[in-house]
Amino acid sequence: MIHTVGFFLLSPTGFNEKELTNRTASSEREMQLPPHDGVELSVVDMHTGGEPLRIIRSGYPQVKGDSVLSRRRYVQEHLDHLRRVLMFEPRGHYDMYGALIVDSEIPEADLGVLFMHNEGYSTMCGHAVIALGRFAVDYKLVKEPQSPETQVNIHCPCGMVKAFVEYSDGKTGGVRFHSVPAFAFATDVTVEVEGFGNVTVDISYGGAFYAFVNAQRFGLDVNKSRTRDLVDAATAVTNAVKSQVKLQHPVSDDLAFLYGTILTDGKDDFSSETTANICVFADAQVDRSPTGSGVTARVALQYHKGLIQLNQTRTFQSGATGSQFTGKAVEETKCGDFRAVVVEVAGRAFYTGVSRFVQEQDDKLTHGFLLK
Repeated sequence: MIHTVGFFLLSPTGFNEKELTNRTASSEREMQLPPHDGVELSVVDMHTGGEPLRIIRSGYPQVKGDSVLSRRRYVQEHLDHLRRVLMFEPRGHYDMYGALIVDSEIPEADLGVLFMHNEGYSTMCGHAVIALGRFAVDYKLVKEPQSPETQVNIHCPCGMVKAFVEYSDGKTGGVRFHSVPAFAFATDVTVEVEGFGNVTVDISYGGAFYAFVNAQRFGLDVNKSRTRDLVDAATAVTNAVKSQVKLQHPVSDDLAFLYGTILTDGKDDFSSETTANICVFADAQVDRSPTGSGVTARVALQYHKGLIQLNQTRTFQSGATGSQFTGKAVEETKCGDFRAVVVEVAGRAFYTGVSRFVQEQDDKLTHGFLLK
């Protein structure tokens, strides 16, 4: 159990020993949970490039299934009320993101993980992998950390993702990860978008499928336009692609769905200059980071078009917050019949706090709600 009462002992030393003892005892009483019904849900909160991640440490019932994908189906069908409790208000908010650590059927995995958001469950999340890399080392999910980097094998619903965590003198730092095989699914696809007419999009996979469009097509700038306008345009594209394009994935039908739309600044040719984008996913949820799986898919798309080569590093910036990831294609591979690449994405994640959530039986809003 995590306790957050030690900060009281860092106050100026104007107290005698008895006063400090009484003060500490009082603080411990203050941090005790009130009377409540049901289980306690314990979480660690982090952010990567401004995008939140709520890592669920305890309180979930057993997640049944013989694979990470089957466990994802199980929580969808049997435990979705807990997603709403932790992601929705009053404990979360419309754009909250979560990670539930589960068992993996792969022996070399250090942990399995399920990703959750305002609409349901993703198959991949790069910002979460970056945060989970630090978390796994700091919370000793990896038995013997190594310097200067510790490898953490994270089994995501899309497959095994390898994270490499900076580690020195017992402290963790930046994280880079190697993606599952990423590939361009279709390029120059024309869809009819409500309110905008025919729009040409590219569709690429980076652990999840995204549609890509230059924001200028809508008269928008990913760095300067109102977030509401960017969300409306991206959501319209997502709806159009979902209704007009059938997606397929060579490994599993569970992976064959469009996660969202990424609007870009159109700077796809390789350059040392930063390129910006903004990702709108799930139910019009806005990613505050450059989007790790989105960067993966965008790099794969640029590689497919011959705009970048292996090991050419690009810097990707979030149009929402200005935070940055780097990304590069490091290895050619295959995914079914698709020519694919392994992409390396790097960034930083930070802790923001720990919480212990409860539910009271007579609280009519305890199961959560969302305001748009």
